[in-house]
Amino acid sequence: MDKLVIQGGARLEGEIWISGSKNAALPILFATLLTDQKVTLSNLPHLQDITTTIALLGALGVTISIDDNMQITVESGSLNAVTAPYDLVKTMRASILVLGPLLAKYGEANVSFPGGCAIGSRPVDLHLKGLEAMGAEIEVDQGYIKARTNGRLKGANILMDVVSVGATENLMMAAALAEGTTVIQNAAREPEIVDLARCMNALGAKVEDFGSNTLTIHGVEKMTGGEYSIMPDRIETGTFLAAAAATGGRIKTTKADPTSLEAVLLKLKETGAEITQGDDWIQLDMKGKRPKAINIKTAPYPGFPTDMQAQLSVVNAVAEGTGRITETIFENRHMQVQELNRMGANIAVEGNTAVVTGVDKLNGAPVMASDLRASAALVIAGMVASGETAVDRIYHIDRGYECIEEKLRQVGARIRRVPSK
Repeated sequence: MDKLVIQGGARLEGEIWISGSKNAALPILFATLLTDQKVTLSNLPHLQDITTTIALLGALGVTISIDDNMQITVESGSLNAVTAPYDLVKTMRASILVLGPLLAKYGEANVSFPGGCAIGSRPVDLHLKGLEAMGAEIEVDQGYIKARTNGRLKGANILMDVVSVGATENLMMAAALAEGTTVIQNAAREPEIVDLARCMNALGAKVEDFGSNTLTIHGVEKMTGGEYSIMPDRIETGTFLAAAAATGGRIKTTKADPTSLEAVLLKLKETGAEITQGDDWIQLDMKGKRPKAINIKTAPYPGFPTDMQAQLSVVNAVAEGTGRITETIFENRHMQVQELNRMGANIAVEGNTAVVTGVDKLNGAPVMASDLRASAALVIAGMVASGETAVDRIYHIDRGYECIEEKLRQVGARIRRVPSK
């Protein structure tokens, strides 16, 4: 197991290229199960979750080839199993997304209950209720979801109790091969869902109204092969921009998508950052200034993303004034607070709100990552702090950030990966 060791005090300056989106790539990889024909995907990030997904598809018998540019070709016609085993599913919440495509295409799926970050309850009941509305028979037995259909799934009107990205993706994929039309109301609107819909349509699906809270999917008998390039990772983009804001620096993110990050850019502007952008780049310049404290309340897209609140809590930690960060999506998403306070931050958690009073400086310390985005926050804190910070258990960060230390070194961070003792 490795850790990241950071010498703080360096102001970030320069350009960072943005990888493909993890949260778009995972459902799109599972969507290749909907067709027997060859699908070629490009701009996939080199991440542990991608590796796990490829291993899971391989365990199902899917044929996968990868070239030197991480372009992946998937052929699901060789599939010979419909069980997603626990040893592959236990580390990754998104593995539940294998359920809908397997059920729709092969009429059967056995999927272990998934794992992932310990940031709170993320029940799968919305996935199961939606599939049952389409005619699936589902039972839960010894930690496995066992789903069957008698013939094709049937189109249905589905009203989700709460907005759920994963359930929207799973049901959208299942509906692609269902008989008739499926309407999903109160659907999630995230850019990654739009990317999934565009990929599915490129493979012959008929998904309409994506990007709105009511999705319409006209089922087709079969889907085709094709090629698709994954969207840029908006959370990676926001993380690097937050790091520049916290350090008083100036960075330009390239291969980025400004339209997917509007809520975050608005909040970064409130900190005093000067932001300019083009079609595929965003530049943030703090001009050496200390950021101003901001208030944040997470919400489903197009609101402020829950995956960015930990990073902005570090900006607030060294800002002028006091800011409040209210988490409305997950009940256990302020896990970075205890470690930040060990570094000298002044953060008090009141229910689902973190009250952050800015301090003049943070101090380096050994800290431990608890989940993916909290670990990114600790890396930012280490770059701001005086002295040395060691971030342990960074397998979390490797699930969501490609070559994070190499990218940060390109813009002046003093960061290295070393083995944990």
